[in-house]
Amino acid sequence: MIDSSDVRPLSQVVVKAYEQNRKLTEVGAPVSIISKAALNRFGNISILPALNTAPGIRMEERSPGSYRLNIRGSSLRSPFGVRDVKIYWNEIPLTDPGGNTYLNQLSFYNIQSMEIIKGTAGSLYGAGIGGAALISSMPLVWEKGVSADYTAGNYAYDFKHLATNSYNIDLRTGDNEHRNNFAYTHQTSDGYRQQTQMRRDIASWETLLKANDKQTIHAYILYGDLYYQTPGGLTLAEYTKKARMARPPAGVQPGAIQAKAAIFQKNFTAGFSNEYHFNTHWQNTSSVYGAYTDFTNPGIRVYEYRQEPHFGGRTAFQYKTDLSIGNLQFNFGGEAQKGFFETRDYTNKLGVQDALQTDDKLNNYTWFTFAQGDLRMRGGWTLTAGASFNKTAVDITRVSVLPPVKHSLRFDNKLAPRIALLKRITPDISVYASASRGFSTPTVSELEKSNGVVGPSLQPEDGIDYEVGTRGNLLNGKLFFDVDAFFFHIRNAIVQRIDSFGVSYSVNAGNTDQHGIETLLAYEIIDEPRRFFTHVRVFVSDTWHDFHYNSFIQDTSNFSGHRLPSVPPQLAVVGLDVVLQAGVYLNMTYTYSDRVALNDANTAYAGSYSLVGGRVGYRRILGKLKLDVYTAVDNAGDVKYSLGNDFNAAAGRYYNVAPGRNYFAGVSVNYAL
Repeated sequence: MIDSSDVRPLSQVVVKAYEQNRKLTEVGAPVSIISKAALNRFGNISILPALNTAPGIRMEERSPGSYRLNIRGSSLRSPFGVRDVKIYWNEIPLTDPGGNTYLNQLSFYNIQSMEIIKGTAGSLYGAGIGGAALISSMPLVWEKGVSADYTAGNYAYDFKHLATNSYNIDLRTGDNEHRNNFAYTHQTSDGYRQQTQMRRDIASWETLLKANDKQTIHAYILYGDLYYQTPGGLTLAEYTKKARMARPPAGVQPGAIQAKAAIFQKNFTAGFSNEYHFNTHWQNTSSVYGAYTDFTNPGIRVYEYRQEPHFGGRTAFQYKTDLSIGNLQFNFGGEAQKGFFETRDYTNKLGVQDALQTDDKLNNYTWFTFAQGDLRMRGGWTLTAGASFNKTAVDITRVSVLPPVKHSLRFDNKLAPRIALLKRITPDISVYASASRGFSTPTVSELEKSNGVVGPSLQPEDGIDYEVGTRGNLLNGKLFFDVDAFFFHIRNAIVQRIDSFGVSYSVNAGNTDQHGIETLLAYEIIDEPRRFFTHVRVFVSDTWHDFHYNSFIQDTSNFSGHRLPSVPPQLAVVGLDVVLQAGVYLNMTYTYSDRVALNDANTAYAGSYSLVGGRVGYRRILGKLKLDVYTAVDNAGDVKYSLGNDFNAAAGRYYNVAPGRNYFAGVSVNYAL
């Protein structure tokens, strides 16, 4: 759907992070905003390029449909998917009680905006050292109507057929207080490497009802059916010789094509939330949800089935009052999730399940309570203090052996406090400092794969995070700046390993020191609707991360002082946006990434790279009809580089070539009813 309404300056955006509901410049925390306007700068296929313009955030698509989200190094734990980051879709947790998030169950069109909290966010959102993401699916401005979007693309080496097809149908009925939104998205891709085909179908329904001045009810249903092939990692020699090939056979091990390596994933989620204002002082927001995931993964060696039904809820009370020293806002509540998972592993015999290896029943739950006080004092000072109390339990029963073997794991009494102090220097500029303790329990997948044995050896990681930052406007509001510096010491850091069969497992890696500076500058050169150039904007996003193992000795290997894999020391993005009064627009983006360590020993690196991409289009409003026609290019320089690498992979199978030059063209049509 065409939505060019979200073009507000970042300093004026009201954010929900930490239950603040304030302008970004009044929030004492490192928060990045991904608006609909930012999402629409690229090819309307994936949210990936928009997220990668935010400092401290790095999203990778290892093959079409296979996402990995890296917030300050969090992807070190994720061979695929999203771990160590808590994600909410509207008011309900998208992260399951096992700690995994199937972010790929959302299409590009299920996301209108995102708020990404970087670093520990456990004081209000529970486990997860990487941070938290709050996703909103409702348009900023409601308008009933019907819209259709179509995007097609291909690679520079092959213009004979379309490599990517995506279309979306969206129907919106009702007025601002009685909304219904029905959407369906279909997407296919042939991928750039061998064994990377993808098909995705997503249907959703969302309704919002403002019952009266006090109560708003929100309900959601989301269904996704996703299939994507997995090509496997390559050695440096294979990557150098033929980077687009799938992992080949080696000895007795089949290759990715012979094993028919792929993911078959079906997700169903239904949720309900209720916001009620009792009076001018008290309000409550509560939500409940139920979800089911059916997951099948024929890999190089193992043919895995997972069934993951789970449910949960969250409630948050808010109290506001005026005190003699300022305005007090107090939030408290809790969140709980329960899962009944089953995992069965078979031998994979050339893409067909063979002998049963393991059959595990998993009964897991997680809950936490939280409280936070926020005092806005005279003189521009705001003091925020909060904490959560957390508990996680996992019971794993292996029923494929007689008698069945049960492992009960408990991660109790995890307190996650946070304190922050913000000072408004001027009405447009603020500075802040914060200290927080975060933790992250092992996910169910990590517990099951730890050294190939179910057991209690894997421990939670935890640490102390110190932040100092400033954000605001200069030059009569034309220049927006957001700078954050942090130091984070983590104990028992969890890192990924991949064995010779491509099976991932996790180990605790001692202590790490992570510090960095994240900077965003955005300058509005022109913002005059009556001029030939109505809007001209440039932005610079820079990330400097210095992440090292403080002390990590494994067997006879000492990795202390080594760089953490998955984290480039330097990332920079430069963007230019131009809009003409006639409706023509241009978005250009340049990206530089430093080289990335691929293993703990730092003996292998993925090289640095520079990318250029752009989108040019034409937007027009013709009565009730809104039209957007565009074409786009990614990796215009056809640079060869490795992305979505397999860190710490056995036999040096780290490399996964990213797509070369690829083109897109699309059209979006919206008709107001």
